[in-house]
Amino acid sequence: MFPLDLPPANDDVSELPGYVELHALSDFSFQRGASSARELFERARDIGYEALAITDECSLSGIVRGLEASLATGVDLIVGSELRLTDGPVVVLLVENHAGYTELCRLITQGRRRAPKGHYELHRADLENLAEGLCVLWIPGSPAAPSASRNDEYAAWVAKHFSSRAWMAVELHRGQHDDAELASLLALAGRHDIPCVAAGDVHMHLRSRRSLQDVMTAIRLNVPVADAGYALFSNGERHLRKREVLARIYPRELLAETLRVAARCRGFDIRKINYVYPRELVPEGLEAPDHLRRLVEEGAQRRWPEGPEKSVLDLIEKELALIAKLKYEAFFLTVYDIVRFARSKEILCQGRGSAANSVVCFCLGITEVNPSQTAMLFERFISEQRDEPPDIDVDFEHERREEVLQYVFNKYGRERAALAATVISYRSKSASRDIGRALGLAEDQLDQLSHAYSHAHGDVPIEERLRERGFDVSSRTIRKLIELVKELRGMPRHLSQHVGGFVISDTPLYSLVPIENAAMDNRTIIQWDKDDLETMKLLKVDCLALGMLTCLRKSLDLLREHRDVDFPQLADIPMDNERTYEMIQRADTVGVFQIESRAQMSMLPRLKPANYYDLVIQVAIVRPGPIQGGMVHPFLQRRKLPRESIVYEKNVRDVLERTLGIPIFQEQVMSLLQVVADFSASDADDLRRSMAAWKRRGGVEKFEPRIREAMAKNDYPDEFIQQIIDQIKGFGSYGFPESHAAGFALLAYASSYIKCHYPAIFTCALLNSQPMGFYAPAQLVQDLRQQGVEVRPPDVTASDWDCTLERTSRSDHPHALRLGLRLIAGLSQPLGERIASARREAPFQNLADLSQRAALSRFERERLADAGALRVLSGHRHRARWESSGIERALPLLDSTHASEARPMLRPPSLAENVFADYATHGLSLQAHPVGLIRHRLDGRRVRKARDLINVRNSAWVRHAGLVTVRQRPQTASGITFVTLEDETGQVNVVVRPKVAEACRHALLGAVLLAVDGQWQSIEGVRHLVARTLHDYSDLLPVMGSVSRDFH
Repeated sequence: MFPLDLPPANDDVSELPGYVELHALSDFSFQRGASSARELFERARDIGYEALAITDECSLSGIVRGLEASLATGVDLIVGSELRLTDGPVVVLLVENHAGYTELCRLITQGRRRAPKGHYELHRADLENLAEGLCVLWIPGSPAAPSASRNDEYAAWVAKHFSSRAWMAVELHRGQHDDAELASLLALAGRHDIPCVAAGDVHMHLRSRRSLQDVMTAIRLNVPVADAGYALFSNGERHLRKREVLARIYPRELLAETLRVAARCRGFDIRKINYVYPRELVPEGLEAPDHLRRLVEEGAQRRWPEGPEKSVLDLIEKELALIAKLKYEAFFLTVYDIVRFARSKEILCQGRGSAANSVVCFCLGITEVNPSQTAMLFERFISEQRDEPPDIDVDFEHERREEVLQYVFNKYGRERAALAATVISYRSKSASRDIGRALGLAEDQLDQLSHAYSHAHGDVPIEERLRERGFDVSSRTIRKLIELVKELRGMPRHLSQHVGGFVISDTPLYSLVPIENAAMDNRTIIQWDKDDLETMKLLKVDCLALGMLTCLRKSLDLLREHRDVDFPQLADIPMDNERTYEMIQRADTVGVFQIESRAQMSMLPRLKPANYYDLVIQVAIVRPGPIQGGMVHPFLQRRKLPRESIVYEKNVRDVLERTLGIPIFQEQVMSLLQVVADFSASDADDLRRSMAAWKRRGGVEKFEPRIREAMAKNDYPDEFIQQIIDQIKGFGSYGFPESHAAGFALLAYASSYIKCHYPAIFTCALLNSQPMGFYAPAQLVQDLRQQGVEVRPPDVTASDWDCTLERTSRSDHPHALRLGLRLIAGLSQPLGERIASARREAPFQNLADLSQRAALSRFERERLADAGALRVLSGHRHRARWESSGIERALPLLDSTHASEARPMLRPPSLAENVFADYATHGLSLQAHPVGLIRHRLDGRRVRKARDLINVRNSAWVRHAGLVTVRQRPQTASGITFVTLEDETGQVNVVVRPKVAEACRHALLGAVLLAVDGQWQSIEGVRHLVARTLHDYSDLLPVMGSVSRDFH
């Protein structure tokens, strides 16, 4: 206990005192902490702190980043959290040991689970039986604060319940009454026999973040900074201060006490938390290895009814032995159980990932990818040297994935199963809105800020964009806004839920990590994201939603119903169909999974996939890694050569032979470095982690010196060394694993096969699975009509909610596609189901009959009329709208009476009016294309049709115009924007280089009808128009709204 007459702070700082900051918030105290853990730890290292406590408010969501920063800087991490009790004081709990960590996680979970997302609620009673293993710092605040009147009450409570492990934190920030405040706090501590310790209430690593911290406070309170008042700190002292500064502020005993508190906590290593996977999936009387073996053997019998070959049996034994050695049986059994449930409910699913593409998972039914079709080695992602979790993602139908999630929650309970978190970080656009509001800008100005900060503008300086939106960039407010947006960009804004990554434990999860409520009902999340889980080596089961699986399920159902074709599993679809590969090679892949994008469609005629493994390469090669690493063109060139003519550097043939000596997959880079640069499996895994999370872990450049040195030592030529370095750097942006490409390629082929042989069925299923994919319904319908399939409009006398198939007399296309009511904007599914149900009872006699039996509201009647869906009952749109306006709900007394009224003579709408009404209500028209309506005017401007360009010679200069359907600027395209234009005859792909995009930016971003002057390129079946000048022709279609999916 410190005497009340402690010596004052000493100006003699020749011997700097040791110090540990015990109360610091990172940016994971959302809208409070203004610095990242990395910034805090680097500052702590630079000014000589021995350790640093990260004590985010009722949260451990940033603690793994704190661990990573601690390991990188050598400054010890102390794990803790700040808690603001609703009926009492503010306390900081610091972890001493594993029991204390578990208790802290339990307490945070309790507070978060009893409050809505983003909030927590804890009371003094919740802490009064606090388990051992936690140090308690009470933060009394300033004696001048209104809450100080209860300080003696709080002090007595702290002394009573935490006497041997409690301190009062003295936090001085160079206020004008620091000396009096220090004396008052020491006296308070003396009255209740509580020791004191210095602390800083740190909110930033440097004083220069003070402005950002003020703005974050205003954002959190939803008030302008000018109105935040005393909620703002009075100065910038809540940063990590130098020890010589602290020595002038605090008595040395208070500084020395930080070392004694830290000594109790520095022995805890969060990496040693004990994780146990669920065990109840094993039947009583069996051990996990025996149960897994039995399931695999049963699955092998199903996969190979005649019995598997010896090579397959040997591989099964090898994989089972490795799984047993690493004790991962429970993980595989858990994934198997989830897949088994999905299949029992006829939910289509598909596993992917390196562990998923094993023969064990093939036997268990987790994947339909036969491992003999890929080159994956099981131990590349499951390795005893690396001691890391297996990699298995399971995709489910996106409309039914929730059934799977709830199965997991119900099976394991919310104490033992939760979704991983996703950290939602500030981007420039969201940061500008929040900061603009905090600086007092009006709502209309915030909208203009959002436009200015849109990434669609590319590299145009932000000052220029702001000027275009009417801002005075020389004003102090706007200059400050620009500066603050740069600081806030990339900082975490809040936690959201992962798209489907489950963490499941044999014991309550709060012994590992706190749990909190998600925004969605019946869901809970842990406070760590997927990268945190990888760092902590915790197993995660990914149950993901995939729209294409919904489409394929509906396609298989339609095939069974309308064509008597039954494919029980995706693996039953013939994998060597020549027609399907011919369709893929000519890039007729609109709507097909993974190979429908502009970049993929440009690659297909050049790569010409002719088998499944070609598709695996196709999926992976159009990615940032291979593109930026310069692998694409060399690979395409080698495709033209005889395989036996390809020369390999020594020792690399086994790694690269399947991809013609060019590393296409992430796993190949790992294996290649083990061969040429003497990397261990652990070293290669470190590289993979850097490639997978380069934004967080700093990329792959740190490996370059070691690779160069090792390859030179192994006598590889300089040119080859540089080639490997460049390729690895390319993968540092984003490289695609072969394991995932193999799973995606199977879905790409399955969707291609159905589109090729049953186009009406495929498009019907695709429309019924919206929203999903790259293209809007208009493009999907146009593509189907170009294949000769009849498409019929929405009609209340024939349409269901979903699109359906109707018989025709044609042999080539025996079914027409009837568009469903789901395509009409503003209508609900219950309405569609009411109409279909009433129609099944008896055909509708007229609009009044429909309105009464389907219980239509006035809005619903008018919407159906505007969409042309009442044409059979009422005639053209004008008449249908007039009739719908005259219908009233019948009162009970007059229910059986009908008044007849003569129909007025109404002018039918023109073709143009019908087309524009179609686009306004359901985004497409079967009567005509809007561009066709103005073709005579476009002819006068020498605009060529899309169909006419097919036969234009390469390098010719042409002008083309069409509706903008897609604008896309991939990160890998060096600033190039890709635009898809559509006219009445087809689509044209436009390439807009950065200089043209900047010069014609307003036309590029704003035009509904865009004209392009440019050079036509047609090489190896790849056709596109390279823009030289862009023109906005939207005035020719003044009533058309945008139909584009921008930067999808």
